[in-house]
Order: sequence, then structure tokens, then C-alpha cells
Amino acid sequence: MSTEQRYSLSGATMGTRYSAVFYAAEVIDQGALQAELQQAVDRVDRQMSTWQADSDLMRLNAAPPGQWVELPEELLWVLATALQIGEQSGGAFDIGVGALVSACGFGPQAAAEQLPPRPPRAREALELDVPRRAARTHSRISLDLNGIAKGFAVDQLARCLREHGVNNFLVGIDGEMRAAGHKPDGSAWAVALEKPLRGRREVLGALELTDASIATSGDYRHWRERDGTSVSHTMDPHSGAPLLSPLTSVSVICTSCMYADAWATALLVLGVEAGSRVAREQGLSAIFVVREGDALREVLVGF
Repeated sequence: MSTEQRYSLSGATMGTRYSAVFYAAEVIDQGALQAELQQAVDRVDRQMSTWQADSDLMRLNAAPPGQWVELPEELLWVLATALQIGEQSGGAFDIGVGALVSACGFGPQAAAEQLPPRPPRAREALELDVPRRAARTHSRISLDLNGIAKGFAVDQLARCLREHGVNNFLVGIDGEMRAAGHKPDGSAWAVALEKPLRGRREVLGALELTDASIATSGDYRHWRERDGTSVSHTMDPHSGAPLLSPLTSVSVICTSCMYADAWATALLVLGVEAGSRVAREQGLSAIFVVREGDALREVLVGF
């Protein structure tokens, strides 16, 4: 019979809350561990938030084109990963859509009456010098990491637990989750998938995770009415406007929550047909949910 004790910790971050559920045979100093978990997510928010004018990301956004800006190693890593996934997705994932996000009212500022011109591609406007821990832009661009930073923060929660010798856990921020190991009875961690419904929460199904992450992007959590049309916070880099698609959500399962987070957005932008093809090429497991009238249709890849 297992002697492992169950622990549950949580705290505020990124306008929502993080959670950590884990089992450990050793007695855990919950206060000290919670402080470290909070520091981990606070560090991500301090570096990558678009809601904090003095974040490292916003310092880069405010710098004149051509000026090198020293950045923390974690932020450079996330920027480099974002550019990589942008390339692999054919531009479907693009962190250069910050001006569009703000204009649609999904940032700290009020929505604008008109959308700005389509922004330059991040891969064309952003240059990284990882050895020097610096970056610069080549044209005016507003970088937005909301499609990847939360997943990275979940990975940091996992790192923090492992550093404390905890190997059986489930950590998450909203719908971005990372599982490691298993419960004392040997069972996997169960994670619920939400139905993509606006205004209420219902369960679509459940997945069992062991040493894997899951992230979901969709049009049902954050949305606004604009010119008589309901638009979500996901922007289409190709059109330079909010994404309009019958595809209502995509969940991606892979090892890193940062990758799952970014790829969920990329596949949502690509749509079912192209997204399914790219998911297979990248070796991703994905669940596409398509809204067809009042019905929902699931398309599974990699299961």
C-alpha cells in the first residue's frame, strides 16, 4: 500500500490561477514550495506579459527598430521557439500580431474602431542573438506571446516540482496542463476536455495523461462582438484579421506544454484539413472540434 501523501497548491497568475497536484513519499514544506512555484510563474509574467508596460517583452516592443535589447534567457528561448514553430507551421503561428490583438480589444487598451494594416511577419522583423542574450526588431512590430507563454509557465511549474524531487504530478494554468508519472495506484492523470461552448462549461470527454502535456486553443473562452460579428482572440496572420472558422477548438498533446500551447494555436489557424496534415508531419496528437450548426464533430490525429 502506497504511503505517498497527496498535496494540492495553487496561486494567482496571468489573470487566472495555476494549480499543482502531486504525490510525495517525503514530507513537503508546502509553504516553501508554493513560494517557489509562485516565483516561477511570476518570473514568466514579468518577462512575457503584454499587460505589464515594464515587462521585458514590452521593453523590446518599445525599442526603436535596429536597437539591440538585452533579454533574459527564458524569454529568448520562448522567442526562438515561437519563430521555429512559425516557420514549421507556414506562418500560421506568428507572434507579430500584437497590434491586431490590441485593436480588437483583447489587450490592456480599448478596442480600436479600425484594424491596423497587416503587421510584418515576426520571422522577418525579429532578430535574435542568443549568445549575447539580445534581440532587435527591423521594423515596427508588436510582439505578443499569449499563445505560448502560458504553456511555458506550466513547464516551469513542472521544472520546479522536479527540482524538489517530485516526479508524480499534474500542473496547469487554465486548460494548459502537464502530467508526470502517475497516481499511487498506478493510474494515469485524468484531464477533462471542455465542450467549446460560450457562457457555460460542459465536459466533452476526458484524456489520461502520463508524461505528457495538453493545451487547447479555441474561440469560446475569449471573444467579443465586432461590427456585428463574434470574433475570438486568435488572429489569422495571413489575413491580418481575427480568425473566422468553423473549427472551434484544437487540443494538442505532446511532451512540452510550451510546444502544445503554440501548436494548438497554429493548428486552429490552419483549419482541419491543413492542420491535420501538419500535425501528422510534426508527430503531434491533436483533437479538432468542428462546429456544424448545433452539433460538434471531432477529428482525431495521432491517436
